[in-house]
Amino acid sequence: MQSNDEVLSTLPRDGRLVGRTVWVTGSTSGIGEATAHVLAASGATVVVSGRDGARAEAVATAITDAGGTAATLVADLAAPPEQLRATAARAVDLLGGRLDVLVANAGVYPVSATEALPDADLEAMLAVNVRAPHVLVGALAPAMAERGDGVVVGIGSWMARVGSPFGAMYTATKAALEQLVRSWSAEYGPRGVRVNTVAPGATATPGNADAAAVLEAMTASTVAGRPVRPVDVAFAVRWLVSDEAAFVHGTTLDVDGGMTATRLG
Repeated sequence: MQSNDEVLSTLPRDGRLVGRTVWVTGSTSGIGEATAHVLAASGATVVVSGRDGARAEAVATAITDAGGTAATLVADLAAPPEQLRATAARAVDLLGGRLDVLVANAGVYPVSATEALPDADLEAMLAVNVRAPHVLVGALAPAMAERGDGVVVGIGSWMARVGSPFGAMYTATKAALEQLVRSWSAEYGPRGVRVNTVAPGATATPGNADAAAVLEAMTASTVAGRPVRPVDVAFAVRWLVSDEAAFVHGTTLDVDGGMTATRLG
C-alpha cells in the first residue's frame, strides 16, 4: 500500500475537471491539501487557502510544479461573517470571477470530555465547523444557482452518526454539517447546484500524527484494517464534483474503511 505522499507525488493527469474553478478551504495540509492536488491533477484551477500564507504557497507551488494551476488565499474561517464574505469574494476574484466548486473542508477538532472543553475551543468549533460553511455557502451558492451549475462538498466525519465518550461538541458540529448539506441540497439542488458530504473515517493526517498508534488500534478491526489516507478522501471528492456524479444529491459518502457500516466478528 502506497503512502499518502507517494500517491500524491505520482498522480496521473487527466482532463475530467478542465475548465472548473475550485476553492478548497483548509487546504494547507491533510485532507484539504490532498484534495487540492487531486482536483488540480484532473485539470481544475484550485485556490489553496488557510491561515498560514507560507504553507498555502508551498502547496500551490507543489501543484504548479506538477503541471497544475493554483492560487493562494489567506483565510481565517473563525473570522466574523462579514470578513468571511469578503474572503469568499477574494476567492472568486482569484478565479477570474467564477467559482464552480466549493469544498468546505476546513475544521478544528479539539477532543476532550465535555466538562474539560475550554470555552475558546467550543467557540472555535462552532465558528469554523458550522458557522463558516453556512456563511460561505450563503455567499457563494446563489451565483451558482443563478447560472444553473455548481457543486458544494462538505467534509464531515464518521463520528457524526455514532455516540462516543469523548469529543461531543466536535461530533455534533459534523452532524450539523451533514444536516446543512441535506438542506442545502433541497434549497439549491433544483437550481442546478449539487451538494453532498464526504465522511472520512479515522484519518491519518499531520494534525493527528501524535495519535498514530490510537488510529491504528481504532482501525485494526475494520474491513480496510488501516487508517484512511487523506488521498482516499480526495478521490471521493473528485468523483462527487465530476459529471459522473451528476445524479447524486444530498448524500453522505462514507470513506471510512467500513468503520460505520460493518463489524468483523
